[in-house]
Amino acid sequence: MASKKTIKKTLKVILCIVLAVVILLVGYLAYLLLSYSRIDDNLTIEPIQSGLNEEIKLNESYTAIIQNLGFGAYTQDFTFFMDGGTQSWAESEESVKNCINNAAYEAEKHDPDFILFQEVDFDSTRSYHINQREILEKLFSAYSSAFAVNYHSSFLFYPFTQPHGSSNSGILTLSKYNITSSLRRSLPISDSVSKFLDLDRCYSISRVPVENGKELVVFNVHLSAYGGSDEIRSAQMNMLFEDIKKEYDKGNYCVCGGDFNHDFTGDSTQKLNGGQEVDFGWAQPFPMDLLPDCIKRCDNYTSDTLVPTCRNCDIPYKQGNFTIIVDGFLVTENIEVEKLENISTDFVYSDHNPVVLEFRLK
Repeated sequence: MASKKTIKKTLKVILCIVLAVVILLVGYLAYLLLSYSRIDDNLTIEPIQSGLNEEIKLNESYTAIIQNLGFGAYTQDFTFFMDGGTQSWAESEESVKNCINNAAYEAEKHDPDFILFQEVDFDSTRSYHINQREILEKLFSAYSSAFAVNYHSSFLFYPFTQPHGSSNSGILTLSKYNITSSLRRSLPISDSVSKFLDLDRCYSISRVPVENGKELVVFNVHLSAYGGSDEIRSAQMNMLFEDIKKEYDKGNYCVCGGDFNHDFTGDSTQKLNGGQEVDFGWAQPFPMDLLPDCIKRCDNYTSDTLVPTCRNCDIPYKQGNFTIIVDGFLVTENIEVEKLENISTDFVYSDHNPVVLEFRLK
């Protein structure tokens, strides 16, 4: 039987280990709290000017494309730990570069006048600190650009086998026409612990001159998914809609595109998944009841086949997995939609498909 001295020694060791774990945990929580900050609202973005100098013309066709890049991680095999999967980093540096380049190539094929990218990483652990913004701005060097940070987090020590690390990401707006000014608007987010997973959601507002003295105002948006609630979702939508309406009331033309993190058509969850009622929490129907009369949701797709724009990433992708439409465009009623198409890429380079809009200003 062990002596009392041995038992006391063992208990001391156990106590020291427990104390060390508690100190580390408290220290880490203090680090998260002290390092937490939000970027100021109404922050001016300095556009990089490389676009054409001509003004947007009335009654001429223009093309816009949106693409959530999934921070360059989402090949078909990738599963994300926050979606119920297992991975937290992209497979490799080479894989990240391939995904970003493939997304850029797909966008380029449509010869767009405007490109709206979301989840563009820079200096992030999960994407090997590759500057995706720099890659894209070089590939589209003939475009003006405006970049807004919409996600920056402290070092996340989870999952323990491969900590997600620190993240820096943003939304990138590219335009063949010079962007005269751009503004970053901070969206309301949760005040609970979930705010550490939903840092600095925002949208950007970029302005391009129109020949009649008005402006084409381009909104690039990425709304909350994780940590959202009905109250937060409504607050974000109302803020966005109010800003769009203000521009319309001035006589300006508005195109708003991006990842809304809602079932954009309101019924794509059922139509794309055999009529099943699938609820992942974040995939709530788009709130049409909040939409002002002057703003149109673009859901009249040119193709008769309904194409998803997003997959859930709890398992590797294959045909038949859960898919949904969360990416799309809103336009003010002084804009006519000529063509609208969700492009199927089989989720080869991202967990999102691009959406292409052809439009003209009335």
